[in-house]
Amino acid sequence: MFTLLAAAFVLYTDDYVIAGVLPELAADLEVNEGQAGQLITVFSLSVAIAAPVTAVVLADVPRRRLFTTALLVFIAANIGAATTESFAVLTTLRVAAALAAAAMTPALFAFTARHAPPQKVGRYIAIVSLGVTGSIAAGVPFGTWIGGTLGWRATFATMALAGTLVLILLLDTLPRCEETDGAPRLADQFRILLRAQISLGLLANCLLMTGSMMMLTYLAPYLSATTTAGIEQRALAFSLSGIAGIAGIWLGGIATDRLGADRTLLIGIGTIVAAMVVLWVLWTARPAPLPLVLVTATLWGGMAFWNSPAIQARLHHLAGPVSGQALALNTSGTYLGVSIGAATGGTILTTAGVSALPLTAAGFAIAALLVLTLARSATRIPATG
Repeated sequence: MFTLLAAAFVLYTDDYVIAGVLPELAADLEVNEGQAGQLITVFSLSVAIAAPVTAVVLADVPRRRLFTTALLVFIAANIGAATTESFAVLTTLRVAAALAAAAMTPALFAFTARHAPPQKVGRYIAIVSLGVTGSIAAGVPFGTWIGGTLGWRATFATMALAGTLVLILLLDTLPRCEETDGAPRLADQFRILLRAQISLGLLANCLLMTGSMMMLTYLAPYLSATTTAGIEQRALAFSLSGIAGIAGIWLGGIATDRLGADRTLLIGIGTIVAAMVVLWVLWTARPAPLPLVLVTATLWGGMAFWNSPAIQARLHHLAGPVSGQALALNTSGTYLGVSIGAATGGTILTTAGVSALPLTAAGFAIAALLVLTLARSATRIPATG
């Protein structure tokens, strides 16, 4: 489990790790910072597009071989990124690293769910998911520190080293021979994935991520407009949200096993909606007490990650033989939600102001809850065909 967690940590860190060294990277490769920032966009979109494709194409490949090959590509891409002098080549190498992540990330969660005891699927998924929150709370800041101290190339070199360590761990811990049941025919895979209870669940995850990332992306403007918070207090708010996210994922995994995915999601989404309403009320009473805003934002941050194990465990159980493909589509929905949330939030911030952000985020959460309710109703209808 530690190996799978470490793999998730490294793969997710690699997406945003260069965010803190964009000025130096841009200056060295003679591009502007806006162009340099597109390296993150290219990575995220590549994962979103490639994850479901690779899940189908590579469904019959043994996981040990898949993980080994993906990590070798990942390591080579980061070594190349650390040495190239061309921004165009660097962009191509980021796509290569993203394709490796796209092939491996959903398979990590599917492998975890498959090998977990039936009564502990949620907790096992939560453990691996800690790598995701850990990448935000620790991986990206550490990568930024490395880049700021030794140069941006050292950031990529560090990611290559981290990938090598994970590869060694995987080769040591994963079974050499794993039985494969064989993936269903392509038409059967699509038939299962298009069932309402699965497709609606995927849509609900995208809606949740859109609302959550909308608020997280523009949390700093909200704090500036609502409180007297300075830079240090804003940094504290993000740190608390990251810590709460780690706790939220673990507690969400336990709740999934004990209460079931549906009840866990109801608690999580309901709390998110309530927190967004409170943040809007606090904006109307500005300047609002900073401690109250921080407590509310921290609770929301924890609940935003609380939902992840429930969503993935639900998809795993519903998708059965195409669990990996369903989780790959869920990965795509997550990355798309991040992109849509940032874009939509920016438009709302420009046109309607910061006060509209919490209510809009709450609206997305309510929409996700309604979609999940429809999915739950569809589950009760026997599948035909």
